[in-house]
Amino acid sequence: MTEDANPVTRKIIHVDMDAFYASVEQRDDPTLRGKPLAVGGSAKRGVVAAASYEARKFGVKSAMPGVTARRRCPSLLFVKPRFEVYRAVSQELHGIFARYTDLIEPLSLDEAYLDVTDDIAGVGSATAIAQAIRHDIRTELRLTASAGVSYNKFIAKVASDQNKPDGVYVVRPGEGADFVAGLPARRFYGVGPKTAERMSALGIETGADIRDQSLMFLEQHFGKSAQYLYRASRGEDYRSVRSDRARKSIGGERTYADDLIEDGDLREALEHIIEIVWERIDRNSARGRTVTLKVKYADFQQITRARSVSPAIATRDSFERLSRDLLEALLPVAKGVRLLGLTLSSLESAKNSNDEQTSGVAEVNPVQESLAF
Repeated sequence: MTEDANPVTRKIIHVDMDAFYASVEQRDDPTLRGKPLAVGGSAKRGVVAAASYEARKFGVKSAMPGVTARRRCPSLLFVKPRFEVYRAVSQELHGIFARYTDLIEPLSLDEAYLDVTDDIAGVGSATAIAQAIRHDIRTELRLTASAGVSYNKFIAKVASDQNKPDGVYVVRPGEGADFVAGLPARRFYGVGPKTAERMSALGIETGADIRDQSLMFLEQHFGKSAQYLYRASRGEDYRSVRSDRARKSIGGERTYADDLIEDGDLREALEHIIEIVWERIDRNSARGRTVTLKVKYADFQQITRARSVSPAIATRDSFERLSRDLLEALLPVAKGVRLLGLTLSSLESAKNSNDEQTSGVAEVNPVQESLAF
């Protein structure tokens, strides 16, 4: 990684909507406001897609089984997700972003990075732009958002969570290393429960503890994540905001209330998933070379089967044929199936994508000089 002779400090905002799905439901249905709410399924194998802040006080959170959420909060209200509504609101949200910058990198329907180094709206500072965006979201969408403002993506994303909900947190150039040093190691993105446990066994609890380790030590214990951890623990992240960031895959999956074991039931379930996933593929005008079938059995054993073709899959017939072939190769199943999923990957639009997102440190022009925020 080479230093640029005259590095320019980026001004990056990470905007994250507050309890997005749940907040949209409470906005659209006044009877739900102020009540513990979960978007998702309450059935035996339903999963919480989002929880309102009233529900979070009881320990309800996304990806939690619905039965567990109900146990923690007996008064919890469940509503079915309305993804078409969330997508429409997300489009409005991006319209607001576009008033302030052309450099927008979506991460999901409800969060994005914005590079506001060029103040095209003449607002005056990155902090003022973040406040203006939040004001527009509140008045036009009747929702709230939190924002992190900093000189790189890693710190901006962590900062957006500091004053949630409905808050802003700013980490200026020169403050990043100290800010990161005080973070729990689990706040580093990519550090899941197992990695955090391994770190704890090594005496690593905070960002400062990570920073104290040599790159060689981190490579020995954390492999490909070492370079990212080494840089991030020093407040460094040289990735640019990529408005053209290509998605690497498109897919979908379903968990079933009752295990599927009959061939006919599995084939029927697969057809439903094909319908869902192809709609997403078609909507994104995506073309890919690899179809992957994901199967989770009743005992939670999970397997995947994939097949790649050339040229890329361009029609629904081709996608259906490969998907069905992958399932047929597994039939009959010896035990019940609780989940099926399909993914199209090796997308043509992602051919030239590099490892920037994985390494967290790619890019040759580091950005560390100080400018007004």
